[in-house]
Amino acid sequence: QELLVESGGGLVQAGGSLRLSCAASKSTFSIGAFGWYRQAPGKQRELVATISSGGSTNYSDSVKGRFTISRDNAAKNTVYLQMNSLKPEDTAVYYCNAEVHAGGGLSFNSWGQGTQVTVSS
Repeated sequence: QELLVESGGGLVQAGGSLRLSCAASKSTFSIGAFGWYRQAPGKQRELVATISSGGSTNYSDSVKGRFTISRDNAAKNTVYLQMNSLKPEDTAVYYCNAEVHAGGGLSFNSWGQGTQVTVSS
């Protein structure tokens, strides 16, 4: 079973919007920072946005002003990526990443399975 479960990808026309979600499947774990990354065909995986446990955010220049990362204030173990004004160059597989604290001093980095976002021109 995947620790991080992503949803919300799909096909959208340029200028449209999509919202990605990523939830940790084990509620007993706590999450520090979350990140969204993406990988287009033939390209390296790149950072899209991050959000710290305190809510501080960081964005790549290519998505700044169009994408918004947020996290569930109650559960703290869910992160969202609201993507507006989508462009064909945003087409990629989007991956969720999390800093997982499993208790007992055990912490590790975990990746979701990826969700495809395709933006048509």
